[in-house]
Amino acid sequence: MAISIRLPKETEARLDFLAKQTGRTKAFYLRSIIESNLDELEDYYLASDVLERIRAGKEKTYSLEEMEKMLELDD
Repeated sequence: MAISIRLPKETEARLDFLAKQTGRTKAFYLRSIIESNLDELEDYYLASDVLERIRAGKEKTYSLEEMEKMLELDD
C-alpha cells in the first residue's frame, strides 16, 4: 500500500541523511518507525477513547469487588 505523508523540512533532511549514509531507503526507515511504534499508538489512542466514553457515562465500569463476585472469586 502506498502512502504519502508531509514531513517538516528538518525531519525530511534527517531522514534523507540517514538513508544516504546507510544505503537504505527512506521507506525502510519509515516502515520500521511505524511498525515499532504502532502497538504503543494503539494502546494510547484506544485507551484514551475508552476513557472519554467512561467520563461521558457511555462505558460501564466495575469495581474489583463486583468483578470478583461476577467471576465467583469472592471467598
